[in-house]
Amino acid sequence: MQRRHFLKLGVGAAALLAVVGGGVALFHPGLEQGRLTAAGREVFFSVARGVLDGSLPADEAQRSAALQAHMARLDDVLGAFPPAVQTELSQLLAILAAVPGRAALAGLHVSWSAANTAQIQSALQGMRTSSLALRQQAYHALRDLTNAAYYADPQIWPLMGYPGPRTL
Repeated sequence: MQRRHFLKLGVGAAALLAVVGGGVALFHPGLEQGRLTAAGREVFFSVARGVLDGSLPADEAQRSAALQAHMARLDDVLGAFPPAVQTELSQLLAILAAVPGRAALAGLHVSWSAANTAQIQSALQGMRTSSLALRQQAYHALRDLTNAAYYADPQIWPLMGYPGPRTL
């Protein structure tokens, strides 16, 4: 394949993803009124399983409760963002929730809810090490928001061995 043809194909694919992703975001946003939609919740719940693996309680009931509490904190964090940031994040979540976007951006070929922890971690690692800045940025946004919302909870600190801030 000639270099020009390859570049044209890449630009065309990026444009198609932008148009399709924008259309998907209009009909199935990842956030509505600053709160996660079902699609956005599915993406972030799965990302949390991948990113927080090893930090979550081992007991399944406690793990589930910790993830549900994490999702509530994440909603609070996202609701505090300015509208422009919420719009961008909503678009990212909409693209990742859609089959073509999930496959293209995350490299995940099964649904987020059907993916096991290893598959999610592999998809996130692929985004992190991608040569495409867009995939890296998406990874960092998902990981940073997940970590910020989870580790901001003082109830999590003892599980990590962190006693909390010193009183002055």
